[in-house]
Amino acid sequence: MEFRSKGLPMTRQGLADALDRLGLAAGQAAALWAVFEVETAGLTQGFGFRPDRRPHILFERHKFKKFTDGRFNQSHPALSGRPGGYGSLNDQYPKLEAALDLCVDHGLGLEPALKSASWGIGQVMGFNHEAAGYASAETMVTDMVQSEDAQLMAMVGFMLDARLDAPLRNHQWRPFARGYNGSGYERNRYHLKLEAQYARFSSGSMPNLEVRTAQAALLLLGFAPGKIDGVLGPRTGQALTGFQIAHQINPDGQLTDQTYLRLTQIAFT
Repeated sequence: MEFRSKGLPMTRQGLADALDRLGLAAGQAAALWAVFEVETAGLTQGFGFRPDRRPHILFERHKFKKFTDGRFNQSHPALSGRPGGYGSLNDQYPKLEAALDLCVDHGLGLEPALKSASWGIGQVMGFNHEAAGYASAETMVTDMVQSEDAQLMAMVGFMLDARLDAPLRNHQWRPFARGYNGSGYERNRYHLKLEAQYARFSSGSMPNLEVRTAQAALLLLGFAPGKIDGVLGPRTGQALTGFQIAHQINPDGQLTDQTYLRLTQIAFT
């Protein structure tokens, strides 16, 4: 299965559609950005794709154990076993691909492995594909490989299925955290992190989607803009300057119309 695509970042229409489905007005987007921020902390740097244009994933070996009835526990303990043992971010796709190979070799198809990973900006588990609106994990992943908009829609579908839209709208972070992150939410202080990030975003520190798109393009083209946060800070400015020098554009470190157009053309077409 191919996991690499263009890595298209979130669009204004995609965000608007997500807010509409959740019953949030455009001015209430801070609640959704808080979830993005907390869910992707330490994993995706604020973006649903890795620099190699594959969606961010986390492979869960205890889920692979469940979906294969533990048949690989002894032969492949790094892939199938107790919770934990995730390894580094660089380990995730090798683990997934090894799990896929095992499943195919043993006539199990792709589903057990794809169900055992969390995907994209919302880190939606593959086994939640029906809640996300898909008949199979494979069809969900196929869409999520294409764009952050698809990742966002899967995330929204899961929230709606779990009836988390009302807690999100009402900023009830404890019940939202319990439903989205599971029973360990309190140990991980997930609800407190959501509350803190919502306070930050609702104070006016909202991401600029054009800057965020430019940052995503810079990341995918190898110019290291730092966190994909929609803020034109020093690292993003330095990355813009590097891109401008490489493409014979006035190197002012600013996101001019010329720079934005050239960036997006090269990165996403």
